Amino acid sequence: MKISSEQINQKLRDAGLKVTPQRHAVLEAVYTLGNHPTADMVFDHISKKYPGIATGTVYKILDVMVKNKLVQRVKTDKDAMRYDGVMLRHHHIYCTETERIMDYFDEELDQMLKAYFHKKDLHNFKIEDIILQIKGNFNEDNK
Repeated sequence: MKISSEQINQKLRDAGLKVTPQRHAVLEAVYTLGNHPTADMVFDHISKKYPGIATGTVYKILDVMVKNKLVQRVKTDKDAMRYDGVMLRHHHIYCTETERIMDYFDEELDQMLKAYFHKKDLHNFKIEDIILQIKGNFNEDNK
């Protein structure tokens, strides 16, 4: 996702966060890298520009961004935590061979899931969100 430097700063301010070079760099890396990067991928990306940044700092900043709804966590089968800068309602298509993750937008599916669970009695459980992770393998012949 292409996003300007000012848009990144505005997103940080809108979330009530102070704009710092480190926060800016981490959020920019999540958008620039795409494909739901890991914290280590974000660290590798920004350490070229900020060689003094610590891995722990990147993890802490990502945690703050998750809490402030700037990014969301996506867990893989191999328990790797990945980060997604797309905050619009969507699901994920996950390739179990390559660990590639693609965003999947489908309003019809969203409505179907909402209606389905509306009919179910989940015994005093309040659903906050329903996000599917669709697992499989990409057919290389159909690229």
